[in-house]
Amino acid sequence: MSAVVSPSAFTACPSRGDHSPPAPENLTYSLTLPSALTSPTIARAATRTVLTAHGLALMVDPAMQAVAELTAAACTFTSTPEIYLSLRFRDGSLRISAYDSHPRHTHARLAAACDGRRRGALRLLACVVRACQGDWGFGEAHEPGGGTRMWATIPHGGAAAYAVRP
Repeated sequence: MSAVVSPSAFTACPSRGDHSPPAPENLTYSLTLPSALTSPTIARAATRTVLTAHGLALMVDPAMQAVAELTAAACTFTSTPEIYLSLRFRDGSLRISAYDSHPRHTHARLAAACDGRRRGALRLLACVVRACQGDWGFGEAHEPGGGTRMWATIPHGGAAAYAVRP
């Protein structure tokens, strides 16, 4: 004997009502990548696809450069097999964050030397972000597991101006 299921039994299942197409306002992506030499290339390809799908094609060039620099630095500094990358569009700006496992040094001279090394690794990022009138930095990650969070904020208007430069 088979049980008969009434159609009303399916209404108790959750339904996602928002079927809106990709737009800048709903750009929220996170990637966990291997700490490997290929990860910046993969992160750049994902960034190009995401920004284009969300109607932010003018931001592709500076964003791909920022993503490549942040993921390359994260792969260099991490001691774990994975890094984490986040892309968010909020308040007219693309926010890119990369996390690695390298903890903040407790000894002041070691911390200063390590910060200098990281700043040197992110020199190109600083130039791109400055050209877009954005901001960047790094510091202790407050997420579980600790490590370091590096970030860049690229305003949409600054990225558009960057895209039309000769």
